[in-house]
Amino acid sequence: MKMANLPDSAGINDKGHLEIGGCDLVELTKEFGTPLYVLDERTIRSRCRDYVKCFRAEYPDTEVIFASKALSTVGVSEIVASEGLGFDVSSGGELYTVIKAKADPQKIYFHGNNKSLKELKEGLEVGVGRFVVDNEYELANLEKVTNESGMRADILIRVNPGIEAHTHEFVQTGRVDSKFGAPLDQLDELVGRVKKTKLIGLKGFHAHIGSQIFDSAPFVAVTKLLLDLTKKYDTEEINIGGGLGIPYLAGETAPVIADFAGQITGVLKGKTEAKLILEPGRSIVGTAGITLYTVGVVRDIPGVRKYLIVDGGMSDNPRFILYGAKYEALLAGKPEAEKTETVTVAGRFCESGDIVIKDGKLPPAQVGDIIAVLATGAYNYSMASNYNRVPRPAMVIASRSRAELVVKRETYEDLIANDSQ
Repeated sequence: MKMANLPDSAGINDKGHLEIGGCDLVELTKEFGTPLYVLDERTIRSRCRDYVKCFRAEYPDTEVIFASKALSTVGVSEIVASEGLGFDVSSGGELYTVIKAKADPQKIYFHGNNKSLKELKEGLEVGVGRFVVDNEYELANLEKVTNESGMRADILIRVNPGIEAHTHEFVQTGRVDSKFGAPLDQLDELVGRVKKTKLIGLKGFHAHIGSQIFDSAPFVAVTKLLLDLTKKYDTEEINIGGGLGIPYLAGETAPVIADFAGQITGVLKGKTEAKLILEPGRSIVGTAGITLYTVGVVRDIPGVRKYLIVDGGMSDNPRFILYGAKYEALLAGKPEAEKTETVTVAGRFCESGDIVIKDGKLPPAQVGDIIAVLATGAYNYSMASNYNRVPRPAMVIASRSRAELVVKRETYEDLIANDSQ
């Protein structure tokens, strides 16, 4: 099958079922149950290699780091680390996860706009390569922790570039009206404060303009801005963040990594010797993922809407209710069947907005069919919850006709494990 929003290894087996990594998705549901997150190892490795190869071919001093917030598990992090990538973490929990995956601490960049004193100390103790300082309060906290511990911290300052990208307002982070980053007109003061510290060294600047962006122009603009700051303050690292989009729907065309690399590095070549850092997340794992659900109810309201109600929904994928995210789906047992019906795939949770796909196209489906929702590798598991006290799904990584369980399905006992009794 050739669809841009499918994993690289997707195919149809001799039973006519959809398979990923040589694994029959219908059979996986019998073994692991539903809902089930399925990841294609081949896709993850391929995207990691594409980024490293394309950027270093144009600009050798490039560090590619994975944005952990897109999908943070030990198993996924181990794959990413084995491809030589570093990690962007934004909490103590993400830091703990990548350390457990044996990530190189020097390739860890610790983000977050309100890291606690405890998290800053944890970062120092494991020896993270860079703290990305978001504001003057965080700089003061980092100074306090370094002075108390005697340990040194190298930092990047995150700036607010004032650049808007064409994406949903909830995932725009580079606008002037944003909670992230130091305003450009306050940089002189902030840089001056860093220079007065004893154990904090300024290595460069960081900016992130948002997520699910198809246009390279905003990235080019932010690279030029960071290059200017590098020259002005005589620093040595430029971190352009991440945010490159993926195709969720048929007809969507995401930027080609090689073309993107050429445009970004073209800004820098011959103008600086600074190290380039970028932080892809969604574009590495997004299309690697498929979520499998079982249809439990078919509710047909004549002249209004036909609902396929599944055994998951907003607790394993809250992206529709958060910002109207759109997906496509196939029936795992008959992926090539003609999509003749307009249906809404709805979840099991007690919210009217609990929708997975609104007014999408599918073949006629019945109770017991397995729906495969495409391009769910990024921000689904990361944002999952236990709403209605429903256990979170299992996750498997498919490769070479074998599915490895990397996240166990939660149990009722897991749900009450931290309750006081």
